[in-house]
Amino acid sequence: MDLKREKLDELNNYWRENCTCELRKTATQAVFGAGNANSDIVFIGEAPGKSEDRDGIPFVGAAGKFLNEMLEKIGKKREDIYITNIVKYRPPNNRDPEPEEKETCNEWLINELKIISPKLIVFLGRHSMLRFFPTEKISDLHGKLLIRKTPELGRQAFLPLYHPAAALYNGGMRETLIKDFNKIPKALEKINNSMS
Repeated sequence: MDLKREKLDELNNYWRENCTCELRKTATQAVFGAGNANSDIVFIGEAPGKSEDRDGIPFVGAAGKFLNEMLEKIGKKREDIYITNIVKYRPPNNRDPEPEEKETCNEWLINELKIISPKLIVFLGRHSMLRFFPTEKISDLHGKLLIRKTPELGRQAFLPLYHPAAALYNGGMRETLIKDFNKIPKALEKINNSMS
């Protein structure tokens, strides 16, 4: 078993016991991040939905299927990437997570990112983007590669995208998301070139 995977399992076991998030009371289970612990790319969504809460895996519902299709278009599979959420428990009726719910899951998320140490963090939707860029609008930043220094992660590359769920019900946003998603390989190339 590889070291990063082992560390992630330890982290998840710790937080499964110690997370104080109020959502624990109404959710079926914690939904841990999933995928390749050694991936160059981490996708961060908002919170688990009904299917995720049932299966214990992020992005398995309709939005997850759409995400899989887009990954395929850029030559990637689910097993190649790592995917998680800012909140690890499903909010009742899929409502938006409250600020204090995000806060109680925050250390869990940051430690997850530190273990994986990805080259690129892709935000799926405004909630995950606002966690790192609280004053920005996703309508201004979607599809733009941002290289910023954050207190928790140091210098890091980010790519904000619209959430696949929003794109499912909005044709125009779907086109935009697909177009933005196709920028991921170029963004990684740019990051690799800037590091060499």
